[in-house]
Amino acid sequence: MDGLSAEIAVEERKVSVELPPDGGGGLSQQTPEELVAKAIAPVKREFLRPPPVRPRGSDSSDVVTDTTSAPSSVLKEKKSKRQLKRERRQEKKSAAHLCPEVARNGDISTCPYGDKCCFSHDVEAFKAQKPADLEGDCPFLSIGGPCPYGLACRFSGTHKEGFPGDTSNGRQKSSEINGLNKDVQKLLWKNKMRFPKADAQLKLLGLLGMNSKNKKFRDEEKVDRTALDESPATDKNGCCEVAGDSIAGMCESPEQAKEEDGLNGTFASDGRPLKRAKSLVDENYSPNEIQNGVTVMEKGHEESCSLAESGNPIDSFPVETDASLKLNLREKKLIDFREKLYLAPLTTVGNLPFRRVCKQLGADVTCGEMAMCTNLLQGQASEWALLRRHSSEDFFGVQICGAYPDTVARTVELLNQECMVDFIDINMGCPIDVVVNKGAGSALLTKPVRMKSIIQVASATVNIPITVKVRTAYFEGRNRIDSIIEDIGKWGATAVTIHGRSRQQRYSKLADWEYIYQCAKKAPDSLQVLGNGDIFSFSDWNRRKSDCPELSSCMIARGALIKPWIFTEIKEQRYWDISSAERLNILKDYVHFGLEHWGSDAKGVETTRHFLLEWLSYTHRYIPIGLLDVIPQRLNWRPPSYFGRDDLETLMASDSAADWIRISEMLLGKVPAGFTFAPKHKSNAYDRAENG
Repeated sequence: MDGLSAEIAVEERKVSVELPPDGGGGLSQQTPEELVAKAIAPVKREFLRPPPVRPRGSDSSDVVTDTTSAPSSVLKEKKSKRQLKRERRQEKKSAAHLCPEVARNGDISTCPYGDKCCFSHDVEAFKAQKPADLEGDCPFLSIGGPCPYGLACRFSGTHKEGFPGDTSNGRQKSSEINGLNKDVQKLLWKNKMRFPKADAQLKLLGLLGMNSKNKKFRDEEKVDRTALDESPATDKNGCCEVAGDSIAGMCESPEQAKEEDGLNGTFASDGRPLKRAKSLVDENYSPNEIQNGVTVMEKGHEESCSLAESGNPIDSFPVETDASLKLNLREKKLIDFREKLYLAPLTTVGNLPFRRVCKQLGADVTCGEMAMCTNLLQGQASEWALLRRHSSEDFFGVQICGAYPDTVARTVELLNQECMVDFIDINMGCPIDVVVNKGAGSALLTKPVRMKSIIQVASATVNIPITVKVRTAYFEGRNRIDSIIEDIGKWGATAVTIHGRSRQQRYSKLADWEYIYQCAKKAPDSLQVLGNGDIFSFSDWNRRKSDCPELSSCMIARGALIKPWIFTEIKEQRYWDISSAERLNILKDYVHFGLEHWGSDAKGVETTRHFLLEWLSYTHRYIPIGLLDVIPQRLNWRPPSYFGRDDLETLMASDSAADWIRISEMLLGKVPAGFTFAPKHKSNAYDRAENG
């Protein structure tokens, strides 16, 4: 820390010479009340500092690279997919990419592919180019490991001697579940997965038919998804993927296709049925195939797949008026959100390591990042990774987003079958353009009939509780959730979370809690109502709960991103003036959890660094309590430039991505050559954010 302190001191002296010491913009002459009225954090005068000087024309808080190069006037030729694929294969053969089996065991003969392996088997060359080990112990040793990365681990020097290399993978002992089974993934890839429960409920509601417009939508969606996959802004994040009305996943026979074609034309342009189908559904199953009022598959995926491949027609569902197919709401599993601290599903930053940190700090309920239904039904591994659950998450749900009832119904059936979750949350409030333009997210707020169909069919398909997350409205000043809050409970939802802003508003104003209270008072007793928006201290939590006893709980989103110890503050009913050392320990825990989750090899280290930097793009907005004239800090306050009580606290307050990288280097070593970082979400844009 001595070198770090000296470097910060040099920078501070440099700034103080170039700018007048007035705190930047005359803030030191304004009273705390005047600053609060302007939504500027009232930092004590003795801690104010002039804002740092940065070169004009560049935003160092947006993009940072460790190398500088002269701009080139020559346009780079776009490479073909075949050429890119060939380059990737050549890259895998380089010494930097050692075969995982060889790395784990240290023996070339253990690779089952031999000379046909696409990775390098040159152990000595790999050791020669491998960077020095990082400080600390291998994270897998703490869970009783052996390390699954062997020689490739960046902590290989701490591996215990005599560990057998061919033992079970250490990742299996990391207490993570909800992984994607390879056999299921292959069925999803081939569209041979069957969804009897979802299809039965869709037929009951007359929603199984598809019109030509929906088919055209699916065709357009494939093109858009290809474009999105090529964009770095959508990498490893389902929030920017496209939701579609995919019928994918059915093992469909000619009779079924003919029957469904007969339903075409019974839908309006927005996908709602013009009339209910005259015939209801009968599942031609024996009594032992009925469980909890809904049909279940007695045969496995492999058997259904073999039926499709053999060419034998699969019996279509005959017609009958059997109301037992409808799941009774009393048969639903009961969940209770009352008085529980709920960590909101957060795009990009709300990953499994972050949720583990929040659980340690007092969160009761956690939820995975928003996953797109279409991507899940297509078996995309990156989307299924958003559903992973750690054993410490004892009250856990997943959030999905889809535009049409059939897509959502089949997704919830698939999740019920393949994952262990306590509830499934349907996102009807995501404001992102790429989601809204495809009819999902907050676009559903303009289509209450489709909202009804989605909630009804999802809740009737599975016995897992279905919850919904919405905003007050789509357009500013046209609130409409209060008019359908009673119906949401009747449709089958167990709980609804209301974000107190419209889609058009985004984050430009404070959340409208008076409207949330109004909705909570109108809701039926069977529907739990949770509020969301601007919870940033235990006093905010107490005020929202006391103002409206009808609220079951409050969801905490950005407040947890900026200071995850908010859960501790609420439970202990105190303001925690946390020190910089304590904050650094929280970051260390995150890094440890990240290396367990993403891996301790070079790739895993850099993935952990990337998500750590994304999180640091929010945490710098926290202002220590001891530096404020007025407490508690409000979420909409803009922090001025200030000195911390020590050098590390000053560094953590910086809004420069270069300083965030310095913090990451304290925990994960030097960044590799050619490293670049651009925050996906600009947390310093207070009037706009990308989390729904």
